[in-house]
Amino acid sequence: DSPVATVTAVPKVPTGYQQPSESPSAVDSSTERLERAESGGLWARVRALAAALASAGEWLFGGVTVLAALALLAVTPVFQFLSLGYLLEAGGRVARSGKLRHGFPGFRKAARVGSIVLGTWLMLLPLRLLSYLAASARIIDPSGSAAQWWQWALTVATILLLIHVVAAVSRGGKLRYFFWPFNLIWLIRRFRQGGYLRDARDAVWDFLVSLRLPYYFWLGARGFAGGFLWLFMPVTLFALNQKAPLIGFLGALLLAVAVLYVPFLQMRFATEQRFRVFFEWQAIRHQFRRAPWAFMVALVATLAFALPLYLLKIEMIPREAAWLPSLAFILFIFPARLLTGWAYGRSLRRQQPRHWVFRWSARPVMLAAAGFYVFILFFTQYTAWYGVWSFYEQHAFLLPVPFMDMP
Repeated sequence: DSPVATVTAVPKVPTGYQQPSESPSAVDSSTERLERAESGGLWARVRALAAALASAGEWLFGGVTVLAALALLAVTPVFQFLSLGYLLEAGGRVARSGKLRHGFPGFRKAARVGSIVLGTWLMLLPLRLLSYLAASARIIDPSGSAAQWWQWALTVATILLLIHVVAAVSRGGKLRYFFWPFNLIWLIRRFRQGGYLRDARDAVWDFLVSLRLPYYFWLGARGFAGGFLWLFMPVTLFALNQKAPLIGFLGALLLAVAVLYVPFLQMRFATEQRFRVFFEWQAIRHQFRRAPWAFMVALVATLAFALPLYLLKIEMIPREAAWLPSLAFILFIFPARLLTGWAYGRSLRRQQPRHWVFRWSARPVMLAAAGFYVFILFFTQYTAWYGVWSFYEQHAFLLPVPFMDMP
């Protein structure tokens, strides 16, 4: 059980990593507001409770936005690595901090993006109605005055709503600003103060930089490559089961072994961000000895959450609905990544191996879970859209999407 590389009890923070400045969860900020209001009167407590509820609502709305964004990215070629990179980063933060609440990066930033998208979409509803009326008037009487008036109304409404949306976004993009009727007055005053275009440009650029999209993409690409290196040979041998049963059986054994290591190797990579960790498999055995039951729970959850998703691989999904099954994949795989990060972080914070009873009681369960996963995987070749080729997709460890080449 001696590791190839020395594993310290304190997780190694990768070079250039920045801990997010935002509150890690809605619970922290809400609790702080309530504690500060305890010394005040009744009105102070009511305001603190309202602020806490608003903060929690914003955090939850950001979570919904993040899940929807991950689902859309997962079905977009090349950008799929952003989705995988986010999941790895979420688990890596849990491993580094040891707290599950740190596994939700960017929820509050996503809430702002979601409010902008939702507010803009709501503002387009009147334009859709005017466009429908103008089109109907042109069909009934193309050269009539009614058609011209409706067209003029549509043009004026488009300009005014465009200015209204720009002002709402400039004020911060909160949803309430899209329903504020005096945005035009605010925008005029802001222009008269000067420097509006410069400040807007800098704010947009700073926000885009804060999203750290290149970081997530590179993290996801390397995490995919490392996992694929471990899975390629076992899956290839396993795929030959029909032509060469003995080779297929050997591939099944190797795949079961790989399944035991890949999720934790990827989490170690997300924690330390050294691609070399994918070749330090004995270090995972060393970490397992420190938190065997946590590793067992994480592995069983990862494989259990992955199996039902094979039902969504039976038939190719049309382009316009591709994000719907992808959303289900995100909802199942996200918690598994967080649990894996929690298990790996738990092993980092223990100096000594656990009692042999814990170790030897966890190993049979993990072996049985890996064996059962490979057993079910064997039958998916008869139900999956791509047949044997679907073995290479491995959504539990690679891209969180039913088909790598989504339409």
